[in-house]
Amino acid sequence: MQPSRPLSRLYQPRNPLFWLMLTLNSLSPLLAWVVHNRPLNAWATLLLTGFAVGNAILGTFLLWRLLRDDPAVPARDGKTGPDAS
Repeated sequence: MQPSRPLSRLYQPRNPLFWLMLTLNSLSPLLAWVVHNRPLNAWATLLLTGFAVGNAILGTFLLWRLLRDDPAVPARDGKTGPDAS
């Protein structure tokens, strides 16, 4: 059994993937609510359902990537790159 990864690895406010994951995972329930509670024609229902499912899948993939990858360590002295000296 693989050791569990702490959920604190998800909170990475300096990582753009974190904010994209939050946006997508917030948008999916909103789209599902619109499909469920608003009278829409069949094409609009299919389109919004497709967007909701796509957002959920992409948001879950980003969540998995944040858990899998090591968090980025910000540079302390402002120098970047392997040969910055």
